[in-house]
Amino acid sequence: MNTSKSNSKSKFKQKQNKVELLLLILYVIGFYIFCIHRSLHLSRGTCCLSSFFLNFLLGLFTYTWSVIFCKFNCLFAADHFSKLRGLRIGWLFSPPRLNDASDDQWRNFRTNLPILSLVFGIFTLLANIFRKLFHLRARGMSFLWLFLSLIYLSYLHGAWFSCYDALQLDVPQNHYSIKEVIWYGLRWVFGLCLMELMTHLFYFNAFATSASWKMLSPMDIFIIGYGVINFMWLKFFLIWRFFRFCSLIAGIEAPENMPKCVNNCHDLESFWKSWHASFNKWIVRYMYIPLGGSQRKLLNIWVIFTFVAVWHDLEWKLLSWAWLTCLFFVPELLVKSATNAFQAKGALDGFIFRELRAAGGTITITCLMVANLVGYVIGPSGFSWLISQFLSKEGLNVFGFMLLTFYVGTKVNGIRHLYFTLHLVGRTEEKGQGEKKKIIQRLKYKIEQVLS
Repeated sequence: MNTSKSNSKSKFKQKQNKVELLLLILYVIGFYIFCIHRSLHLSRGTCCLSSFFLNFLLGLFTYTWSVIFCKFNCLFAADHFSKLRGLRIGWLFSPPRLNDASDDQWRNFRTNLPILSLVFGIFTLLANIFRKLFHLRARGMSFLWLFLSLIYLSYLHGAWFSCYDALQLDVPQNHYSIKEVIWYGLRWVFGLCLMELMTHLFYFNAFATSASWKMLSPMDIFIIGYGVINFMWLKFFLIWRFFRFCSLIAGIEAPENMPKCVNNCHDLESFWKSWHASFNKWIVRYMYIPLGGSQRKLLNIWVIFTFVAVWHDLEWKLLSWAWLTCLFFVPELLVKSATNAFQAKGALDGFIFRELRAAGGTITITCLMVANLVGYVIGPSGFSWLISQFLSKEGLNVFGFMLLTFYVGTKVNGIRHLYFTLHLVGRTEEKGQGEKKKIIQRLKYKIEQVLS
């Protein structure tokens, strides 16, 4: 009798979890449709989507979400398109749309990409010729690469942190097969196509740099801030992975700088570990550990983020970004230290742990958004203006929408991560032996407790 009751309870919980996951996924789909339609409206691009049916669906989602979260008439706000700076004639669609080239780094990289590809081809050709004619192996090729790099000295300005733990002369690349290197390159091409589509349709960075955000509604400011973060991530993803792809073809495995998507990080610590990872590792080794490591973490972060801000550029808005990030980092570290001691002993404890984790992720992502808006969009002078905007009637609705969206995103990301870990543990368990297999089984049991 007890067994049948427990089975019925577990089935009910599984059904409940599936319904919850379905609702979360539907919310995520609705959120992205809403953001795409709103961004297209800001960039005057809704007329270029060709199909009436697609426009109707986008408009229906936008109307529904706007009625729930903000005033509908803000969709038809004043046209600020003419005030945007940094737009160039593009090549996508007919007639061609303008392309957002307002970011100096991306514009220079995109413009010089053919030349960089040519230089990469010449270097690879020289490497293969020297390998065959002079029988040079890894040690000899390292000297050759160094000599060729001296032709353009500024090329080496980032070597002190990107290669700090790989300064040996003989480091052959044996981790990636030829098939994996080709797939790595194809993924980069797909990312480049995504960036071209993004910069032709959405002018997030142009809005941020032209200061026209002051005339926008709180909802539009939120969408632009979210878009700027994704644009910056994709920009660095493409720049660093292009050169890493070149090095993999040449037989050298360079560090992966963007190992994790920005949308898969729901806490500040994992976000900064996955953003310019080689620089992060250099800071950990040469600053964080000498300053005291985890024993003085609450003090170390102020020194480290101030250094990072000054390293980027000596600007007041970057210092404000660094100190705001540190200020938001403190409560996260305190909460993490408390949750590490918490162990879920039952279904109720697991439910409470999941909800608290989602709430914590919501607050963290909100703080990260505010810090990045101050650092890269509105500046420190616009901070009080931003607060006043979000304390208005419309702003409070948008703020509630933000919190709900980040809450859903944290839950979806947490569920995805746990199921992926459970699948990975299941595969490892088949190969495990002895004590290792017991540890894996205990880990699997703990994960199932959290999911139940």
